[in-house]
Amino acid sequence: MRSFQHIVNSLRRGEGVTDDELVLLLEGSCESDAYLTSQAREVCDGVYGREVYLRGLIEISSYCKNDCYYCGIRRSNKSAQRYRLTPDEIVGTARAGYAAGFRTFVLQGGEDPYFTDEVVEEVVRRIKDDCAGCAVTLSLGERSRESYARLKAAGADRYLLRHETACEKHYEKLHPESMKLTERMDCLRSLKDLGYQTGCGFMVGSPYQTLENVVSDLRFIESFRPHMVGIGPFIPHRDTPFRDKGAGSVPLTVRCLAIVRLMLPRVLLPATTALGSVGTGGRVMGLLAGGNVVMPNLSPPQVREKYSLYDGKVSAGAESAEGIAALRRELEGAGFKLSFEVGHSKM
Repeated sequence: MRSFQHIVNSLRRGEGVTDDELVLLLEGSCESDAYLTSQAREVCDGVYGREVYLRGLIEISSYCKNDCYYCGIRRSNKSAQRYRLTPDEIVGTARAGYAAGFRTFVLQGGEDPYFTDEVVEEVVRRIKDDCAGCAVTLSLGERSRESYARLKAAGADRYLLRHETACEKHYEKLHPESMKLTERMDCLRSLKDLGYQTGCGFMVGSPYQTLENVVSDLRFIESFRPHMVGIGPFIPHRDTPFRDKGAGSVPLTVRCLAIVRLMLPRVLLPATTALGSVGTGGRVMGLLAGGNVVMPNLSPPQVREKYSLYDGKVSAGAESAEGIAALRRELEGAGFKLSFEVGHSKM
């Protein structure tokens, strides 16, 4: 097998690497990790420079009709604190963020039946009318192609839908029988066909995941060529069937980010909230491995703790809209510049 330097260089040049070679990179070492992440950062610098795009996250509902085994707002969690923002609250939150300089808003929530096409269309239109030149990203789960088309026509620019795992057998271990990987993949293809800037992604270290599963995820991303990729470590929630499972590895997550950056130099790659929640410095580690997006929380403070996807989710300090000064200092200290631009994908 070739050395890790040769493998990384092949990825950077867009040449083929084998699955076994990807496993070698994923297994990591101090020396290989340093080379992998430095090359990924260099590639990102060549496309996006040292700018890190700011997105305002608005968590609109903790109701969800699904029962995913890993998620704290799963339907059967009777201890979950449920809330849903009204359209006026969502639009008002976006307006406040716009006044503070945000130009992209990410509306994220569980698959809440309250948020029909009509309701979401109204919210998107009002935000686009009131916040001139902004981008609206939706992350509201699986919907019909017709629904996605309506929301696109209303003005939605981007859609995030993590595929979670590209292996069907692994997907079945993370979700109830009613949920199918084929349906998730159909949704992603519809979103891309309809002209959305489309984001997929997966959890690192989710229960029963193998390195071969991770390779399958990377291969899917490589072939699908999304505009955005969200990768973060699995973090257990105390009120789910996976409460006793260990959290995903930060180093492995960082390696995955770096590999995706080398595979898709022009992709938008967040340093996720989960990565920042696992340990000190996680966000900067993600950026140094080729990340170029951060998403501080714009949600009304009284609901942030209720949107509990996993234990220890941070939403204060530099992870919050109120902590932009702290976030800027953190990024500047690592050699990055916080950008308030819309920051469209260059894919």
